Amino acid sequence: MSADTATPHPTVRLAPLPRLSPGTVLLLARKEIRDALRNRWFLLYALAFTLLALALSLLATAGTGFEGASGFGRTAASLINLVLLIVPLMALTAGAVSIAGERERGTLAYLLAQPISRLELLLGKFVGLATSLGAAIALGFGVSALVMAMRGESADIGACLRLVGLSTVLGLAMLAVGLVVSTLARRSAAGLGVAVSLWLAFVFAGDLGLMGSAIVFQLRPGELFHLSLLNPLQVFRMSSLESVNATLDLLGPAGVFAMQEYPRALPWLFGSALVAWIAAPLALASVVLARRSTP
Repeated sequence: MSADTATPHPTVRLAPLPRLSPGTVLLLARKEIRDALRNRWFLLYALAFTLLALALSLLATAGTGFEGASGFGRTAASLINLVLLIVPLMALTAGAVSIAGERERGTLAYLLAQPISRLELLLGKFVGLATSLGAAIALGFGVSALVMAMRGESADIGACLRLVGLSTVLGLAMLAVGLVVSTLARRSAAGLGVAVSLWLAFVFAGDLGLMGSAIVFQLRPGELFHLSLLNPLQVFRMSSLESVNATLDLLGPAGVFAMQEYPRALPWLFGSALVAWIAAPLALASVVLARRSTP
């Protein structure tokens, strides 16, 4: 067969990449911040976090005199437990109702009719809600730091900032999970119900599941430690304790194993686990939102 009569090879066309404009993302983020300021539930969670941080700081520093370091340790331990309860709930519910609420009100179709891509819409909502969430966390920790300063308590500024940063990263991880729920839910009430169920699973079932698995399967300390990395709340707890107290002895054999096996890599290990809990749900939410034929 001659070259002139040869069958031409079919042309392979690659799917176009989603449009992504930083200006559009920031515009959508500003809209999301305004919506968060009008969201009574979000404001209630932020107020509760601030008031509880204030109360715990007053209780932790009461009667410490000039013990400084011990007062800071008690305050930090109280704030870690507060973050584990409030921040995941606030982030999950805020993310779960963001897109589902737009879909229920009929505004999601209107937004997507504009010259924006679905990826821009998702990132705009994430950035806006992340900014609002970070502001609420900073307010709570700021009030706590003010109380400690007024009572003359000395504190490790670096440890305080690391605790704020870890709390924010945990909030971003839970926010990303909430956005996955929101892309799947058709109504905000359904998304809210799933978000609360996930919060209960992460907070309570996670601890009980680890303890039950350790007893039933006779897990060794190393296996228990690696299994705990699958729960972002457990990762936050371990990372916070390691950052504030520089030791994980409080976690028992699993904490001792972590300090012996990863003496210098623990911050990177914990950080990578939390970042993965942000990136993977965001990628999944983007895929789900892009494949839905109708808003």
